[in-house]
Amino acid sequence: MTTDQAITGMEKRVLDNLSTAILLFDREFRLQYINSSAEMMFGVSARKVIGIPAGELVSCSGNVVHENLERSLQTGQPFTEREHQIIVHEDKEIMVDCTVIPIRLDQYVNEFLVEIQQVDRQLRISREEQLLARNQASRALVRGLAHEIKNPLGGLRGAAQLLERELPDAALAEYTQIIIEEADRLQNLVDRMLGPNKIPVMKRVNIHQVLERVCSLVRVETGPGLEIIKDYDPSIPDLKGDMDQLIQAFLNILRNGVRAAGPRGTMGINSRILRQFTIGNIRHRLVVSIEISDNGPGIPAELQERVFFPLVSGSDGMGLGLSISQTLINRHQGLIEFTSKPGHTVFRVLLPLEQVDG
Repeated sequence: MTTDQAITGMEKRVLDNLSTAILLFDREFRLQYINSSAEMMFGVSARKVIGIPAGELVSCSGNVVHENLERSLQTGQPFTEREHQIIVHEDKEIMVDCTVIPIRLDQYVNEFLVEIQQVDRQLRISREEQLLARNQASRALVRGLAHEIKNPLGGLRGAAQLLERELPDAALAEYTQIIIEEADRLQNLVDRMLGPNKIPVMKRVNIHQVLERVCSLVRVETGPGLEIIKDYDPSIPDLKGDMDQLIQAFLNILRNGVRAAGPRGTMGINSRILRQFTIGNIRHRLVVSIEISDNGPGIPAELQERVFFPLVSGSDGMGLGLSISQTLINRHQGLIEFTSKPGHTVFRVLLPLEQVDG
């Protein structure tokens, strides 16, 4: 019986719901067990990696993994290495705290329990909480300003209409029409800042149908010169969402990328499932991750902290698209985050498959 088979159903449920990556190696440093968080961290499935040497799974500089396990075997003592860089799937480098715990059987070290805690993951969660809080604060501010602006605008418009009726010369109506049109323009701007006010109608939605619709719309706008490279995970199940609002959210992001990359630039779209993933301060069993990338010049450093605020734009646009997209994704209990450097900007949309009530 293998170690994985010896673990009871309850123990497996507990281990699979831990946010810490858990690995179990035998005396020959071959993998005997891996929990769900570790599968997600390394981008592997337990079925394919059970039995492989530790160094093939945990990749870092030199022969550190084997040396650390050997040290624990010789001393029989647990130890922890902090802020250590390891390489995971797709050559992504992450910073972790790693603890090796030798497990004894009949006075001999028989197995090694390895706990890996992603340090930059905690920083990401903290950053996401701040992003959600800032977005909520900015929406509250915009709603308050909108209320204060719309009331006098209505009065101005009404007064201009009344004045127009009393004018002795019809030619003077040109000026009252300017007042009315400008009041309407400000009203429309305020409404756009507030974003869609329609309550989302939640139904089962195929996220790839949403993305394909968005790609079709963008191709019509830009022509055949734009290259869109897609990498979808076809196993992603349907999620609950408002299809129209999701299309609008992704369309705004993709249009921003096209403006940055140009009509002959390159865009990338990929979809993945993340397990036991935290958005803000809520942990979800399954989360859909959609990454939209472009090869444009990147977002200026001075704008990166404010990119989701209304009226912030690095182009000639009004700067409302990303703010509205963030609001629409927030309504689905999700979040948009991004990384940007010259030649490579990635917006990642995170959407829980199972939304939390309340």
